[in-house]
Amino acid sequence: MTETTFPTAPSKDALERGAVLSPRFDASGLMAVVATHAETGEVLMFAHMNAEALARTLELGEAVYFSRSRNEIWHKGATSGQIQKIVEMRVDCDQDCLWIKVLPQGDGGACHVGFRSCFYRVVEDGRLVERP
Repeated sequence: MTETTFPTAPSKDALERGAVLSPRFDASGLMAVVATHAETGEVLMFAHMNAEALARTLELGEAVYFSRSRNEIWHKGATSGQIQKIVEMRVDCDQDCLWIKVLPQGDGGACHVGFRSCFYRVVEDGRLVERP
């Protein structure tokens, strides 16, 4: 894994109001990422990035995540064709969560199960019901 570092914000004000990207990763070296469709606003998926994945995302302009289950960097769509082109990236107020607006490529899906969104089930009366 490539060693990638981002600057640490020198103060709370710089973290919350400054112009420097100073991501705060958790104890496992990860930060939460929510991906939405840039045109429809639909929530497509939730994932994680580590510093290397974030650096590669910024470099490529495409979503690169960290897979906790496989313990490896994962360039979304590299094998499926469902690459996620970044349209906009936002960081929350304390820089520990990202929101990326993407244009999905390929068949437009985001979920490895085959759905457009990973959020294809609704909880109804304690049960899960598929609603793509």
